[in-house]
Amino acid sequence: MYGFINTCLKSLVIQKFGEETWEKLRTLANVQDTFMTYEIYDDVITLKLVQEACKMLDVSSEVVLKLFGEYFFSFCKMSGYDTMLRTLGGNLVEFIENLDALHSYLALSYQEMNAPSFRVEWTMDGKMLLHYYSDRRGLYHIVPGIIEAVAKDFFDSEVTLTILNQLEEDERTGKKEHVVFLVVQKTIRPKWRVGQTEGANESDEEQARQEREEILRKMKARYETLPNCPQRRAPWEILRSIVRFGQGNFMTSFTPSYPEKLWIDEQAFCNVFPFHIVFDKNLKVKQTGVNIQKFVPGLQTMDIKLDEYFRIVHPQITFNIDSIRKFINSQFVLKTRREMVPQSSQSKSLLKLRGQMVWMESLGCMIYLCSPKLRSLEEMQERGLHIADIAQHDTTRDLILLNQQRLAEIELSNQLERKKEELRILSRNLEVEKKKTETLLYAMLPHHVANQLKEGKKVESGEFKVCTILFSDVVTFTNICAACEPIQIVNMLNLMYSKFDRLTSVHDVYKVETIGDAYMVVGGVPVPVSTHAERVANFALGMRIAAREVASPITGQPIQIRVGLHTGPVLAGVVGEKMPRYCLFGDTVNTASRMESHGVPDHIHLSPTTYSALEDKGFDISARGEIQVKGKGLMTTYFLLQNLCISEEQIMGRYGQPCTYRDNHQEDPESKSDAKETDSSREEGALTGEKALVSTPSLEADLNPEAMSSRLCMLL
Repeated sequence: MYGFINTCLKSLVIQKFGEETWEKLRTLANVQDTFMTYEIYDDVITLKLVQEACKMLDVSSEVVLKLFGEYFFSFCKMSGYDTMLRTLGGNLVEFIENLDALHSYLALSYQEMNAPSFRVEWTMDGKMLLHYYSDRRGLYHIVPGIIEAVAKDFFDSEVTLTILNQLEEDERTGKKEHVVFLVVQKTIRPKWRVGQTEGANESDEEQARQEREEILRKMKARYETLPNCPQRRAPWEILRSIVRFGQGNFMTSFTPSYPEKLWIDEQAFCNVFPFHIVFDKNLKVKQTGVNIQKFVPGLQTMDIKLDEYFRIVHPQITFNIDSIRKFINSQFVLKTRREMVPQSSQSKSLLKLRGQMVWMESLGCMIYLCSPKLRSLEEMQERGLHIADIAQHDTTRDLILLNQQRLAEIELSNQLERKKEELRILSRNLEVEKKKTETLLYAMLPHHVANQLKEGKKVESGEFKVCTILFSDVVTFTNICAACEPIQIVNMLNLMYSKFDRLTSVHDVYKVETIGDAYMVVGGVPVPVSTHAERVANFALGMRIAAREVASPITGQPIQIRVGLHTGPVLAGVVGEKMPRYCLFGDTVNTASRMESHGVPDHIHLSPTTYSALEDKGFDISARGEIQVKGKGLMTTYFLLQNLCISEEQIMGRYGQPCTYRDNHQEDPESKSDAKETDSSREEGALTGEKALVSTPSLEADLNPEAMSSRLCMLL
């Protein structure tokens, strides 16, 4: 099948059930997302889609195929075939009988198209039978959907199709499936009559009234355009000439007249119709056109058998007069037999003829009025034909030239579709790479800061009045480095830092930097939260647990870390352009580093301000007492032991038990006011720009040379 069919099926699923259903359906069927209109695809793809749709929607194949048939008719109209379909016939029977002719025309562009075939038969009791032939088994339920939609849209009638039987006919030689439908057609009552029924609302009555007035207006216009009649006619004859009784369209009756004898001689007829064959019931050739004799010289011998020189390509039936008469409304395609053409022409492409069979009852003969079947000028050259060989009245001349242009347009359309698909794939790959880049950028910078940099905006620095900073390092890291290979150190740190990074997402804290074995985290920056101290404290408890899961490459024992926390104000901003980093400045950074360096292995060391922030928050904290802190003098510090309110699984974010905080869902008035103060502080810092880094003497004055050195380390 061509991609047009699969595209229609995709459009149906998306329109009726949504994009997600199509994505799931194509995944189950293991097919691609996009189909080229003029590309040829295996029938298995379409059958897979139908089968998976039946399973997924839990409906029978009959329902799915009938729905597809109805939608296929609408899809063809939307794709530009509306006018072509409407002009196939004036009633449903004519429409069906000309479907094969339409398929034959489309085959000029869609050369590999293997369309089904249709035939209408009337029984002795006046019932209409529709014969459906196809090389594809199991798709016949599409037919009722298409025919019912055509009858309703084009002919204002309701049609029901009932399957009578499925059989094989002796006449058919190629089609694998033959299904016979009983067709019952019922004309839909005009709307203006329905509007007169009891219970109709006012809007329906008004619409019916307008329709009646429009019909009367057209009838009057038709009456006024009638020619003057010399004889006086009865009123009923006048009315009958305006509109045919029982029909809803305007027409006059027509009766053809025939001459007493045929006013054309044999020679003129064979010249005017250079491609025609007359043969009798026994397939003996009685008469041929002049040009067909030129390409198949054997036809000049009268009474030779037609099936010796030609075989029937379409419809795929046995070559005898009864089968031909049975399918006489079909378009016949005959192809010459290679062994019967002259030796000089056997290397060329074989001649194909396409035309109409007409049975002449009085003569007991069949006339085949035909033309060469050609798709392009290249095919004409391959068969040794010229435009002059085709009669001037034959539209095949124009058809070849028009189809030559259409084939060029199809090739251009194919190229455009391929480029479109390539661009779609490139766009999808670009989106994947873009997400990877964004993930890397968000890992280096806070989201809102990264978004501002992506937009080309300058990120201003700002002051945060309160936050909690954490530092950690590995105990005896220097000794481990001296005794191990570099790759062992990298593997150990990567395993440990990967666990720490996961915990930053669990507790929503910001990882500022890692330098060697030092790991720095802040809570309340860059997004102010009232629970910054609780988040960092729980993160520290999780770090200690995670570190015990990492073995030392020297001893094989769990490694130990020192952790230090301090709470206070900081300045924050983006430093650098080539590799920008979001850095923190101020004495709070220095003090937090001192808490870590003066800590105890496998302990979490707290400053007095952090202790105050965690007091009465459900944490188990013990006093360490006064210690001498380098650059700070005597300080009363504390050890964080555990969280009495939540479990270890919640701290580690295991088993679907995340650690939640009150400001994740709601804000109390106090935290809201704190947030407003922080926002105002940040706005104030944003107004001052980079000058804010040097316009805080109270913070810079407290920094000794060691603190300056610590800050430089943070910048690096």
